[in-house]
Amino acid sequence: MFRYLCRLVGHSESARDLTQEVFLRVTRAGLPETDAVGERAWVFRIARNLGLNFLRDGARRPAMPMPLHFEGPSAAPTQELSVVLTEALASLADVDRDVFLMREVGGLSYAEIASACDLTTTAVRSRLHRARQQLREALAPALRQTP
Repeated sequence: MFRYLCRLVGHSESARDLTQEVFLRVTRAGLPETDAVGERAWVFRIARNLGLNFLRDGARRPAMPMPLHFEGPSAAPTQELSVVLTEALASLADVDRDVFLMREVGGLSYAEIASACDLTTTAVRSRLHRARQQLREALAPALRQTP
């Protein structure tokens, strides 16, 4: 959950706060009477909605600078690639980014993603394929430059 929110909002402090808020809301509301797939999708739907609200509200707040850390000569290419990845993720359509992050970072199944995003599993497959293609194209130049 934290990793998903961290990638969604772009910085760990906000992701920690949002993760805490997700679980507060889950404990206050109680789990719906459904199977494990539905429960997991429900929790990620809460996380997604909180993250999207945070991003929407962020347009009204000044941007928080992303801290840059170098841990030696080998950290620079990794950090540059991380910046390119963050920019590539930001360039995706909101739903495509959410689908990609839920699958690759959150580990959700297509059915769970479909439930969390109000999509069909076919739409999830299509959006995931499109997101992967766009990311591959955006990251290709940066990957060729790394040693």
